[in-house]
Amino acid sequence: MAQSPIPLAIIGLSSSAATSWASSAHLPYLLSPLGRQKYNIIALLNSSVSSAREAIAHYNLPASTRAYGNPHDLAADPDVRLVVCATRVDKHDATTRPSIQAGKDVIIEWPLAENAGIARELASLAAEKKVRAAVGLQGRVAPIYKKVAEILDSGRIGKVVSSEVRASGGSIDARVLPVGLKYFAQKEVGGNIITIGFGHLSDSIQHILGVIQSPSSTTQIRYPDVKIRGPEGTIIEIIKSDVPDLIVVSGALPGTSRVVEGATLSIRFRRGAAFKDEPGLVWTIEGEKGELRLVAPSGPAVQAVFSKPISIEVHDYATDEVAPIEWAWYDWQEELPIASRNIGALYEAFAEGGGYATFQDALERHEQIDNLLGS
Repeated sequence: MAQSPIPLAIIGLSSSAATSWASSAHLPYLLSPLGRQKYNIIALLNSSVSSAREAIAHYNLPASTRAYGNPHDLAADPDVRLVVCATRVDKHDATTRPSIQAGKDVIIEWPLAENAGIARELASLAAEKKVRAAVGLQGRVAPIYKKVAEILDSGRIGKVVSSEVRASGGSIDARVLPVGLKYFAQKEVGGNIITIGFGHLSDSIQHILGVIQSPSSTTQIRYPDVKIRGPEGTIIEIIKSDVPDLIVVSGALPGTSRVVEGATLSIRFRRGAAFKDEPGLVWTIEGEKGELRLVAPSGPAVQAVFSKPISIEVHDYATDEVAPIEWAWYDWQEELPIASRNIGALYEAFAEGGGYATFQDALERHEQIDNLLGS
């Protein structure tokens, strides 16, 4: 028997923001035939009621969609069962806490909060209220990473003995940020290349290989004076950054069915472009019988926001041959913009009742990153 669509509210679906993850990644799935079968947008919360109404009109949502400008008013709506938050990270707590307190299920983008302390409070509240609480670490449900796990489980390369990751991204130029991403250089906001870029990538990797044990880390602010580029392309100011734009992490992995006890994992992630014409992400997994290499030409395959296909190859030590590994999006994902595909997979997992990252998972990642940064 088919279930009725889950009535949900979106926080942060703007019609005027320079960048809107809610409109580019969440909305295409929710308005797709598959998304409409499982979810029904019945309300928006923006900075004001008028802003919410403008977004309802801009995205051609039904006139019956409710417009809210206050998180407590949204929390009091008895018809909303699920609240989705896709605002800037430092707005997550204030906009969603009332709804969690009211017992509503929530999906909040990663990072969960601007710091581990607030993430801990939200995780504790969600557990107390017994709500379903998911966080947008969507790499866990991405087909590309599921294919990597499948290869490891097949025994094709044997147990993992070491793994190395070299990645860059987050901005085109390491010395410049567009004004809409100025907060990438402001640690107090909580959303930056370490928490977002490194956080997404390292979570996906550790979800497959295991949590790195007693990691050592080195961070650097290579470019402390960051130029801020305005909408017209000109530099409008220069600010001091207090956020590392390079992180190098290494440590040992626990023994599992996939991994040899003590196998090493190292991750190097920097903001900005890779060397000219070099890929933005190269991830190698060395096994007892072969080696796997994943290459994402346009950057880390953390949110699948890239312009060129990701490739996987396996080097078989016995035959000394290198073979490409086929992988594919799910059929329904092919109908969506690339940015929306893994977000859609997160929604699918939520509708099915499991397989997504929880607030507790997010808290563990927050705490790990704080330890790596020495916070």
